[in-house]
Amino acid sequence: MSTSQGPLRNVAVILAGGTGQRMGMAIPKQLVKVAGKPIMEHTLQVFQSAPQIDEIIIAMAPGFAAEAAEIVARSGCTKVSRVIEGGATRTETTMRAIDAVAATGGAEVNVLFHDAVRPFIDHHIIQDCVQALERYEAVDVAIPSADTIITVDDYRGTVIKGVPRRDLLRRGQTPQCFRLSTIRDAYRLAMADPDFTAGRISATDDCSIVLRYLPDVPIFVVPGSEQNMKVTHPVDVFLADKLFQLSSHNPPPPGTLDDYTARLTGKTIAIFGGSYGIGADIAELARSFGARVFTFSRSTTGTHVENPADIETALAKAHGETGRIDYVVNTAGVLRTGRLDETDAAVIEESLRINYLAPVTIARAALTYLRQTKGQLLLYTSSSYTRGRAGYSLYSSAKAATVNLTQALADEWIEDGVRVNCINPERTATPMRSRAFGEEPAGTLLSSRDVALTSIDVLISDLNGHIIDIRRQDPLSGDAPTPQGAS
Repeated sequence: MSTSQGPLRNVAVILAGGTGQRMGMAIPKQLVKVAGKPIMEHTLQVFQSAPQIDEIIIAMAPGFAAEAAEIVARSGCTKVSRVIEGGATRTETTMRAIDAVAATGGAEVNVLFHDAVRPFIDHHIIQDCVQALERYEAVDVAIPSADTIITVDDYRGTVIKGVPRRDLLRRGQTPQCFRLSTIRDAYRLAMADPDFTAGRISATDDCSIVLRYLPDVPIFVVPGSEQNMKVTHPVDVFLADKLFQLSSHNPPPPGTLDDYTARLTGKTIAIFGGSYGIGADIAELARSFGARVFTFSRSTTGTHVENPADIETALAKAHGETGRIDYVVNTAGVLRTGRLDETDAAVIEESLRINYLAPVTIARAALTYLRQTKGQLLLYTSSSYTRGRAGYSLYSSAKAATVNLTQALADEWIEDGVRVNCINPERTATPMRSRAFGEEPAGTLLSSRDVALTSIDVLISDLNGHIIDIRRQDPLSGDAPTPQGAS
C-alpha cells in the first residue's frame, strides 16, 4: 500500500517483555548471552541492517529498560527511536507498543512485531513481509509442521480427541506484521469484549486477535525458516549458540574497488603467517586497496608465533613505522595428522603452541594497539572444529578452542571498542594442505584468494564475535566474491 506521499514507513517493534521464568534465570532471556552478545542484540542488528526498516521500537521487560538502552548504544543501532517498558502480559506489551508507534506521528505505517528472542530472523523474511504488506493489512510468518499434531481431551492431555491434517498445519513464527490502523482496531474491539478482558478468551499472538475481531481481514502467510527459532528453554540457548557457530554471517561486500580503497587507505594491517597461502593473498589484496601491510612469518622475518617476544617485536615494528595498527590477522597454523598415541611429544607441543597458544599470545599483545584504533583481531578456524575426527585430535581441538577464544574476547573487549572475529573456511587450496594431503581434484577446494577477500570484507565490517563460514561458490551462479575492478 502506498499513500500520496509515497510508500508507508516500516516500524519494527522488538517484543522483549519476557521475564525468563521458563529459563530459570534471574535475568530476562533476551539478555542471556549467545555467541558473545545478548540474544536481543543479535536480533536488533538484523533489523538495523535491513534496508526496508525505517525505525525500531523496543518493548522491554519492566525494570530492564536501562539494560536495553545500553545494548542499543553499544551496538550502534541508530534506527532505535524508543525503549519502552512492556506490560505484565504479551497483550499489554503489544498494546503499549501500538500506542508508542501511534505517538510517533499518527500517520499510517506498517508495524512488524518480532520476538527479541528470535535472533536468526533473516533479511529475506523481512523483505517478504514488507512486500506482502503492500497488498495485505495483516501478514504472518509460518513454516510447515514436521510433526503430527494432536488435540486432546483437556489440559491434562491424557486422551487424543483428534488428529488434524498435517498438510494444513503451520507453526507460527514472527514477525507478525500489520497496518497500524488494522492492529489498533483489532485490539480496540478485543478490549471492548468482556470475555477477552476477563481472560476467558486467550490470545497468544497478534494474528489471533485480528482473526477473531476482524474476520474479514485476510492474513497472508509468508514462509518462515526452521532457523528462525525462539529461544525459550535452557536447551535453546545451547542450540542457538551452535547455530551461530555453524551459520554463515558473511558481511555484504562494500561494492566497487573504490569502496575498498576508501575503507583501507591509510590503515595498517599486521599479518602473522603472511608468507604464503591465505595470509599472502590478504596482504596482496590489502596493499592494492591502499593499506600499509606488514607480514610476519618464520620463513621471511624469523617470527615464531609461539614466541611472545617475537610477537611483541613484530607489532612494535608495524606501529613504529606507521603510528597505528588497525587490524591484526593470524593465519599461521600447522596441520599434523595421525593417532594421538602414536604422536611424538615434540609434535604435540608444537601443534598446541602454534595452533592455540599463538592466537592467545597474539591477542594479548595486540589489544594495546587495537584499543587505540578501535580495530579488529581476525583469527582462523577449520571446519574440523565442529566435531573431533580420528587423526585430527590436536588440530580440531585447537581450532574449537580458537572459536571459543574468539567469542570470549569479543565479549571481553567490547568496552574497548575492539572487535574479534574468526574465519571458518571450507577446505582451501594452501601449501599447508598440500603438504598434508598432496594433490587433490581440481574444483574441490576453495581458493585462498576467495578466503582472503572475504577476510577483508570482515575486517572492514562491523561484525563482532562471529564465526564466518566461507564455502565454495557455484561457478554458474555468478556469486564469486570479487569486487568490481579487483580481478
